[in-house]
Amino acid sequence: MPNPLLEENTLPPFNAIEPQQVEPAIRQLIECNKTRINALLDEQNTYDWDTLLAPVEALEDALSQAWSPVSHLNSVCNNEAMRQAYNACLPLLSEYQTWKGQHEKLCAAYRDIAASPHFSSMNSGVRRAVEKALRDFRLAGVDLSSAEKVRYGELKKNLSRLGSRFSENVLDATNAWSRLATREELAGLPETALANALQAAEQSGDDGYLINLEFPSLSPVLNYCDNRALREEVYTAHCTRASQQGPNAGEWDNSELITETLELRHQLAQLLGFEHYADLSLATKMADSPDSVRHFLDELAEKSLPQARREWTELEAYAKQEDGLESLEAWDINYYSEKLRETRYQVSQEDIRPYLPVDRVLPGLFEVVRRLYGLEVREVEKFDRYHCDVQLFEVLAEGKVIACFYLDLYARAHKRGGAWMDECRVRRATNEGLQLPVAYLVCNFTPPVGNEPSLLTHNELTTLFHEFGHGLHHMLTQQTVAAISGINGVEWDAVELPSQFLENWCWEAEALSFISGHHQTGEPLPEELLKKLGAARNFQSGMAMVRQLEFALFDFRLHADWGSKTITSVQGLLDEVRKQVAVVKAPSFNRFQNGFSHIFAGGYAAGYYSYKWAEVLSSDAFSRFEEEGIFNTQTGQAFRQNILEAGGSKDAMELFIAFRGREPSIDPLLRHSGITG
Repeated sequence: MPNPLLEENTLPPFNAIEPQQVEPAIRQLIECNKTRINALLDEQNTYDWDTLLAPVEALEDALSQAWSPVSHLNSVCNNEAMRQAYNACLPLLSEYQTWKGQHEKLCAAYRDIAASPHFSSMNSGVRRAVEKALRDFRLAGVDLSSAEKVRYGELKKNLSRLGSRFSENVLDATNAWSRLATREELAGLPETALANALQAAEQSGDDGYLINLEFPSLSPVLNYCDNRALREEVYTAHCTRASQQGPNAGEWDNSELITETLELRHQLAQLLGFEHYADLSLATKMADSPDSVRHFLDELAEKSLPQARREWTELEAYAKQEDGLESLEAWDINYYSEKLRETRYQVSQEDIRPYLPVDRVLPGLFEVVRRLYGLEVREVEKFDRYHCDVQLFEVLAEGKVIACFYLDLYARAHKRGGAWMDECRVRRATNEGLQLPVAYLVCNFTPPVGNEPSLLTHNELTTLFHEFGHGLHHMLTQQTVAAISGINGVEWDAVELPSQFLENWCWEAEALSFISGHHQTGEPLPEELLKKLGAARNFQSGMAMVRQLEFALFDFRLHADWGSKTITSVQGLLDEVRKQVAVVKAPSFNRFQNGFSHIFAGGYAAGYYSYKWAEVLSSDAFSRFEEEGIFNTQTGQAFRQNILEAGGSKDAMELFIAFRGREPSIDPLLRHSGITG
């Protein structure tokens, strides 16, 4: 019986996927995989790539390609039927991964391969994949007792369920709040934001202007709205999502889910012989110990806090001078920061927006990667779209298609917030030839209004480049073993290197000359505006740095200290971290943690520090381009070869040294961030 979710080497048939088909199809694939893996182990006494590893990889890939479009649709076109189908599969997938990870005979086969005299002569990618698989068997509890294995499976299944519920609660809480406003209430908002709010109201059948908690609506209100009471109302609704505070208090509350998640993670870590979950997390990262992570974050805080405090004092003084504000509240920060930026540098995000229409930015982005890596990007017109906004592109090298990617740029209801890259299909060798990689690139930008194109802020431009950097890591890999192809097998605290690295071109005059173009005249970003943008680049960089350190320290301490007497509550720890590094005082009702999907519904638990860790790598990597030319072809090819093409084939530090010629330095990050101590 053909599986409705799987057609080998084709793009996903999104519109043919029916929610009621999902669970039976996934269940069928899992049972097929189990039966085939057991048969492979029983068919011979000695194993190698052809007799075991390649067939197992093919089985895993079939399941991955079936699940990928389902998971993607659940994120970008969420509805009750798909949500139920998605959640019904989570325990099946969790149980299967536990079954495979704890399969003693399968693990023994991998150990036999690693111990064989032929192992050293095998393909280096295969050797690396085997070594990582043996590590993962250990982390999956293959050496546990029977009772402990059952407990491990229960923990993994429950953690998967909790992560999905956390994400759903955030989405539902975000969708639940909206408000009609008058033009007078929205005084100060740019015309682009007003047009978006007017269009949103019209699409809902309402009069007036509709604002909500999606970023293209939220951000303009907090940044520009003169109505302080409305800013407070919107800020409160946003920072209390999925909590027991705010306008929807108690609905979709993630508080208990957070506690339960932390407890189960702690139990999982101890079951596997780790002191705490942070130790378990670091088993697959560059950082070698919790102490090294804390030292890294503390060092950044020590260097950044003096400047952050000076910036905060300046902002308080400015708000008092401008409006007599005696107390600067959280809902005032963005508003007065934007005013101060405009006063000091005569430039705002809205000044830049007319020069960054999507239909100019995308060709500009593709020109950057053409100059750096010799790539061509070509749009595909006919394909199976799951939404009218979605585009599909092919990536070509020397005239040959090597990858493709879906691009889903705009915010809409029932779409998860934020921006991300995910795998649709991974590059690997098959019996039929080479399977090409396919990526999903997702953002939540302001959609086009009427006949006008979508106009991006500079912040959104860097977001687009960031996600495309992830996409290049996935699509340009030259690895043919799935376990180390693209981002697979890459240490998690190094995986942000290619994404943060590509953001640098958003600041370079030579690149902006063709990335930008006025949506009416086509004129590139004027030199005067470009200089102002550059001058303002590190405005409040100290405050931005300590804000990220607040998130990172909170996450890491939460997972390193949970279960000890040093944590009395999640909120108590967050308050303690804020006392250490924050300069902005959060109101007592703020429940940031209840929407912190990165660590409670994503892959960043005890790993949020990775953003700063990888930023050290990316800043130092870009400093070589500063020395040799930002479009130096040889330098671009060196980065492509040593970082993008290498995937997880070697340790991240080894790959970085191969590109940079030395270990990374923190100095370029501080210099690029304008942190002077």
